[in-house]
Amino acid sequence: MNPDSAIPSLIVGREGAVATIAFNRPQALNAIDVPMAQGFLAAVKAIAADPGVRAVLMRGEGKGFMAGGDLALLGADPQGGAAALIGPLHEALVVLASIDAPVVAQVHGVAAGAGLSLMLQADFVLAAEGTRFNLAYVNIGTSCDVGASWALPRRVGLRHALEIALLGDTLEAADAEQMGLVNRVLPADTLPAEAMELAQRLAAGPTVALGQLRRLIRGSLGRELAAQLDAEAAAFQICAASADFRLGVDAFFAKTKPDFTGR
Repeated sequence: MNPDSAIPSLIVGREGAVATIAFNRPQALNAIDVPMAQGFLAAVKAIAADPGVRAVLMRGEGKGFMAGGDLALLGADPQGGAAALIGPLHEALVVLASIDAPVVAQVHGVAAGAGLSLMLQADFVLAAEGTRFNLAYVNIGTSCDVGASWALPRRVGLRHALEIALLGDTLEAADAEQMGLVNRVLPADTLPAEAMELAQRLAAGPTVALGQLRRLIRGSLGRELAAQLDAEAAAFQICAASADFRLGVDAFFAKTKPDFTGR
């Protein structure tokens, strides 16, 4: 029996319109085991089904954001363990990319392996001073998962992506910020409040428009210009039919700040 089986490895909560997901295996630096992977998928599906969620905040309990996959599981059953972890995580990422709510990652301590991969899927990453980053897969003789090969070159460019992936070196927080792995590096004691403030700011925005924008920008590198223009036109029509578009236009002419509803 797992000694911490009575403790949830994932804590899901709400602060207003912000859904929070906290990885909770602090004794293992939040390394992903199968219950956590399955719980993450269930949490993301629940968020996708809840129209009241207008932003998502991911963070880790204890001393770090996430140290990667559970190497004890992978060492005992390399292929079976990998399938059990990768399956629900990859399914969750597809769902997470499809929602309108922007995603913020609050990162401290360490983000390594699958933890770094998962962090890269967020729309915004705020990191504490002293955080260390390592893609790490090459150091155990494997390629990456959890969308790292898709997200990494989009965040830092091809040259930096190859450097990070193939060398497996540890990056300090300042290097990560300079390369574009994270948006901002903040003092550790202010990080939680600033991450929640950003999530709440996003949650107060025009959620339909934010969702269309995040998908347009994420998909742009895979489309030719003509196809991207078609996607923009279709997205604009969806936004134009939203209640928030009317609120925004009315507020513009009234010279007031719109109070968006997320619809």
